[in-house]
Amino acid sequence: MTTDIDRPAHIGNPQLRWGSDAVAETIRSIGVDFIALVPGASFRGFHDSIVNYLGNAEPQMVICLHEEHCVAIADGYAKVNDRPMAVALHSNVGLMHASMAIFNAWCERNPMLIFGATGPLDAHARRPWIEWIHTSSNQASIIRDFIKWDDTPGSAQAAVESVLRAWQITQTPPCGPVYVCLDVGMQEAKIEGEIYFPPAERYAPTRDIAATAEDIDRILDAFEKAKLPVIMMGRVGCDPAEWANRIALVEALDAVVVSSLHKRSSFPTTHANHKLPISPERPGKAHAELMANADLILDLDWLDLGGYLRLCTGDSQSQKPASSTIIKVSMDLTIARGWSADYQALQAADINVLARPDTVVKQLLKKIEERKISAARPAVVDLPHWTESVTPPEISPSGEPMSLLELAWAVNEFCEGPRDVTLTRLPLGFPGGYSRFEDPLAYLGKDAGGAVGTGPGHAVGAALALRGSGRLPLAVMGDGDFLMGVNAFWTASHMELPLMVVVANNRSYLNDEAHQERVAVIRDRPPQNKWVGQRLDQPPVDLIALAVAQGFEGKQPITDANQLLAEMKCGEKVVRAGGRYIIDARRTGYDGGPTGGGKIDKSRI
Repeated sequence: MTTDIDRPAHIGNPQLRWGSDAVAETIRSIGVDFIALVPGASFRGFHDSIVNYLGNAEPQMVICLHEEHCVAIADGYAKVNDRPMAVALHSNVGLMHASMAIFNAWCERNPMLIFGATGPLDAHARRPWIEWIHTSSNQASIIRDFIKWDDTPGSAQAAVESVLRAWQITQTPPCGPVYVCLDVGMQEAKIEGEIYFPPAERYAPTRDIAATAEDIDRILDAFEKAKLPVIMMGRVGCDPAEWANRIALVEALDAVVVSSLHKRSSFPTTHANHKLPISPERPGKAHAELMANADLILDLDWLDLGGYLRLCTGDSQSQKPASSTIIKVSMDLTIARGWSADYQALQAADINVLARPDTVVKQLLKKIEERKISAARPAVVDLPHWTESVTPPEISPSGEPMSLLELAWAVNEFCEGPRDVTLTRLPLGFPGGYSRFEDPLAYLGKDAGGAVGTGPGHAVGAALALRGSGRLPLAVMGDGDFLMGVNAFWTASHMELPLMVVVANNRSYLNDEAHQERVAVIRDRPPQNKWVGQRLDQPPVDLIALAVAQGFEGKQPITDANQLLAEMKCGEKVVRAGGRYIIDARRTGYDGGPTGGGKIDKSRI
């Protein structure tokens, strides 16, 4: 999948001679397509090996303007295909730059092969000043609490084994980033003797981690007794076959499905059994009522089921609805650490299955066929479907910013047209009623670590993974997210990646305005001061100019939903031709519902 961008000339017939050549050879053997990096002297030997030994192909360098973007791009790439990219980070300073994005990938449980560099570990070989401050003892300790494994190999032969082990560990569920730190001395030393490169296929990761036969029988026994079972679709795969299996399971068991805007597409939201709109950050009244009435909940690695149920019941101590059976299918507890509480609230379970969710789905389908189970549940059939009550929102008065509902309507209308769109991001508060996802690449989910500024990098990584697929990558992100990561978009232009970006621009750190309002009300202080220290409009930031400086095309800011839809169609022509397009969509706050003015007029498009 590599391209002809940045191809070196006159490399002739390169020979394996240096320690970093052995690392590069191993990376090629395991099939890494890309390595994102900001160049650094600490891995100059490794850099040379990629260029003049490998020819900058398999892997190909993806040049970035900030180390955090390198990791975010690899994270976005994995969101599309569950496949790791490589990343190279310059010494301790590059690692510190990238640490937030690494934490984000950790919380997402995405695979990633990160190379660091340090040294020389031999103090007598260090260049004065600069190589001393770029050398850290136990460098991986900076990130060890939120990666799966790390190593600092002491020789070229040890580096071969280290890369193979890292590749295996990062892709073994639950996935996560790994870190291999390359000593400058090892990289730049001549190879003495022969290096053994074992067959990479013999070190493939374990993928199908399954449930026991007893677990499968217990789960199906519980479903046979249930009247209103609910399946919570959480961290599941993007493979089309696994997507089809989840649909088949839901239909065979006649269960209600709940999916989340936190995670990528897991189930078609318009399916007859997806009774409620996709769940937003906090469950609404309808989701709370469903959870209260469900007598069985199958948790397929849902993000924080314990916290979700507490929000549904309004009881901070509640472990589950009083009469429900809870079945948990997850491997997440196998990588729980003490430093971060990303393991979420402790959740009780009546059947606790330590296995990969999609593997269990496949096992259940096979057993259903053997047992000839066929379910038809009146309690499920009688529930109304969310699509029956969705109507276009009222539009804001002329000249006023559109509401988030209006913006969401326009995005939904665009995605429902005769086009395959992948939403790489949606902003905070996006309404589930305008989220119609019909395939596993329709939506890639949010940043699991709650990191502002990862949206641009995720969009670029997704566009890289989607290149040549015929899908249109579309990022809809908040202005804060955009501003903190905007120069990641330069990499999209450099790599000639088609991409469209819509900035839902409320010109404020609006989530924090809501927090300040809440605190002020609790303390009996003036809530109208919530905007102080939050607004981004004096002067207004020229978002389009920032994106144009990174190689995008764009026009003027817009405030109207009809205009937004028309502008997205205009941008589509640019993107389909291989370009990049930016739209500044001015919007109101999260409470920006109808303010009058009539219905959206499709005839104006």
